[in-house]
Amino acid sequence: MSVSHSSRLNKLVREQYMRLPQDGRVQVTYVWIDGSGEGVRCKSRTLEKEPKSIEDVPEWNFDGSSTAQAEGSNSDMFLVPVCMFRDPFCLDPNKLVLCEVLKYNRKPAETNLRHTCKKVMDLVKDSHPWFGMEQEYTLLGINGHPYGWPDNGFPGPQGPYYCGVGADKVYGRDIVESHYKACLYAGVKICGTNAEVMPSQWEFQVGPCEGIEMGDHLWMARFILHRVCEDFGVVATLDPKPMTGNWNGAGCHTNYSTEEMRREGGLKHIEAAIEKLSKRHDYHICVYDPRGGRDNSRRLTGHHETSNIFEFSAGVANRGASIRIPRQVGQDGCGYFEDRRPAANCDPYAVTEAITRTTVLNETGVETKDYAGH
Repeated sequence: MSVSHSSRLNKLVREQYMRLPQDGRVQVTYVWIDGSGEGVRCKSRTLEKEPKSIEDVPEWNFDGSSTAQAEGSNSDMFLVPVCMFRDPFCLDPNKLVLCEVLKYNRKPAETNLRHTCKKVMDLVKDSHPWFGMEQEYTLLGINGHPYGWPDNGFPGPQGPYYCGVGADKVYGRDIVESHYKACLYAGVKICGTNAEVMPSQWEFQVGPCEGIEMGDHLWMARFILHRVCEDFGVVATLDPKPMTGNWNGAGCHTNYSTEEMRREGGLKHIEAAIEKLSKRHDYHICVYDPRGGRDNSRRLTGHHETSNIFEFSAGVANRGASIRIPRQVGQDGCGYFEDRRPAANCDPYAVTEAITRTTVLNETGVETKDYAGH
């Protein structure tokens, strides 16, 4: 198996040091999104006592020229703590802290999409938007080949792998279960996991989360996934189509509802929201992956349980549609719907902001409104 050299280090030796007392001091790991809009970075510092709230964690800075976020001549970027979690790697009382990135002039960095998302979510807070996102990913060996696949060939055709059980059906379950437990420990609102249609492809779900919480918790779940994979010596890729040919791609299906959709008779509000989305398809495709739709164009082909990227569609229990209304929701007459278009490597802040802008703030066209005066 192609695993990293670091994963072969003696972990028992590491445990000897991890058990040492900290004398009341605390390690805080600051986590942020880098200039790619996809990668996460982190660094740690010592605080003299355990922070009880996010206000107890001070701002920090980093070299933005080394993360594709600044030029070397003016490289300091600010890390502004926004959400705190327990640290499943260094354990209590240590913390993981998600941060927004600000430039030297205190304006949000280009890949800080949380900033505008937070403004929009504050505007629509009375609608109580709930989200649940289904994060698909693929495990790769350090050589970039799907983990567990034959070195010079392919596994058998898709069919037995989805929610599969057995050494010949699933690869890397130890990683998946470790990630699940780590998220639960951290306080991430992870709510499930399953093996996916392509071998070595998995999914975890986060939610329900209200407003800005969705992006915060999914980004931290991604960070924890990459760290767990680092320990095991493999790589988790969020590429929407990691393998060409007759293999499923990877998405980040987004389940969404407002309070009025969840109430009795809410189906009419679901249908109204879908109608609004149908008239803004191009805008949503542009923000549903980090490259303006180019990544998703490899995935949204109309095959392998996807819709066609050029067409909007909706249907009950239809996994080949842009929007799926679960059958139970159709029967109950209220609930939520699923937007199946976001790519696995989407920014959840961008996705949840776009859905909210279109369905609650009633925006149309490809331009977004600035609500700075509100």
